[in-house]
Amino acid sequence: MSHKIVIVGGVAGGASAAARARRLNEQAEIIVFERDSFISFANCGLPYHIGGEIEERSALLVQTPESMKARFDLDIRIKTEVIGVDAAAKMVTVKNLDTQETYSESYDDLVLSPGATPIIPPTPGFDLPSVFTLRNIPDMDRILQKINLEAPRTAVVIGGGYIGIEMAEALIHRGIETTMVELANQIMPPMDPEMAVPLHQEMRRNGVDLQLSDAVEKVTETDGRLTLDMRSGKKFETDLVILAIGVRPENSLAKLAGLALGEKGGIQVDSQMRTSVPNIYAVGDAIEVKDFVTGLAAQIPLAGPANRQGRIAADNIFGRASEYKDTLGTGICKVFDLSAASTGASEKLLTFKGIPYEKVYVHAADHAGYYPGATQINFKLIFDPTSGKILGAQAVGKKGADKRIDIIATAIRAGMTVWDLEEFELCYAPPFGSAKDVINQAGFVASNVIRGDHEICHSADIDAFGDDVMLIDVRNPTEIGTLGTIDEAHNIPVNNLRENLGRLPKDKTLVVFCAVGLRGYVAYRMLIQHGFKVKNLTGGFTTYQMVKRIGK
Repeated sequence: MSHKIVIVGGVAGGASAAARARRLNEQAEIIVFERDSFISFANCGLPYHIGGEIEERSALLVQTPESMKARFDLDIRIKTEVIGVDAAAKMVTVKNLDTQETYSESYDDLVLSPGATPIIPPTPGFDLPSVFTLRNIPDMDRILQKINLEAPRTAVVIGGGYIGIEMAEALIHRGIETTMVELANQIMPPMDPEMAVPLHQEMRRNGVDLQLSDAVEKVTETDGRLTLDMRSGKKFETDLVILAIGVRPENSLAKLAGLALGEKGGIQVDSQMRTSVPNIYAVGDAIEVKDFVTGLAAQIPLAGPANRQGRIAADNIFGRASEYKDTLGTGICKVFDLSAASTGASEKLLTFKGIPYEKVYVHAADHAGYYPGATQINFKLIFDPTSGKILGAQAVGKKGADKRIDIIATAIRAGMTVWDLEEFELCYAPPFGSAKDVINQAGFVASNVIRGDHEICHSADIDAFGDDVMLIDVRNPTEIGTLGTIDEAHNIPVNNLRENLGRLPKDKTLVVFCAVGLRGYVAYRMLIQHGFKVKNLTGGFTTYQMVKRIGK
């Protein structure tokens, strides 16, 4: 008798589990229940079809029920919802959403991949017809119908995460005046606040009215127009609203099955994707994972992990000892002409959890500056201040952010340290990189800090400095005239420092800074060897400006 696997939900996790199971066992009976009409689609591409970058809707369909049946011989039942689980009898109760018929189906192993549902707060008016969420193709179709038939002039996006940012850009591309409302003082939650500042500037540069540290308290509709009453007292009138506040794990079926849930509401699984009930596995956005860096419970709804989890569940069903080794949360988002990428732990998470860390900033070109087209990457590296173990990184830039964060993600997985980054041998030719890549530079800076060759301070500390500190701006006067400087800073260009040593006090700490930190380091090494007490402002005036603009 063949082994019978029932999979609830398709898309990334469920579809991957089904395909892997068939590759491992040609005789198994594999049934996939999907309550929508689409078994495997590119949900990450939905905003790009709305915005017109992906022209054909069919391009979003990774697999159809027919193609998966033909290739993998799967029994795929769309518009069919599993509404109950009897774990003791190893049976599921199924409802055909077209006919409303219910029936039972047995299983030897059950894989739950129900995904996540959009968070919709109980705010008055969030249930109005012109208030939308975006999680699947039917959601996308409803938004497109509104845009194509009614030609809205204005829109408000609530929430500044991945989907919110991508939807704001899509609406701007469609010629719709767009406002974004975000409760926090920054968009892009995986990033630290100062790293989000260039994103705020890019959103506004492209016409998005960004409203930070505010929230919608009520939505009303009059003559087809929506009015949003804000916590701040502001009011906005608009034609449509996109809710992109976030998602929560779909755990209703897990509760019915008596599965253990984690502290964040996701289904608890072990490293082999097994739940607390025998012969039931769970994968994808519905599960709670462990953060690779901190070991803490986390909810990280990303397609890459979901695909791997589906594969691992199928492996273990057929006796292959396969393990999921936690989640780094590596991600990237297009923000008009910029890319924002991150991996591992953020500074705000480490601070909240009381985990020791140090950080450095590098602002360098994505490839050799003398080759045309070089653009700046703002790079933040977070590491253990004693061992040098890499804890996380963030990058923002027009080009190359993805490459650098992928490298750091690999390094974190391998347990590498900042000293390893010094030794990385990366591709170099003038059109593609630099002889000392951004990654190498970050390794040099961080390693020097731990070795004691380079004492740094941070932009957030500047305002707390007293009379025992002197700020020295080592840039050229022309730079200061164009870009400004920090209040009360004395300007002595780095090339003139040696001839001005007599002007500097030895009873004060000298905090030196330049544009990005490199000339500041040269000044630091010079002054420290002349007997001065010195610190270098990591990331220089560029990071200082980012920090001062947090929340703006």
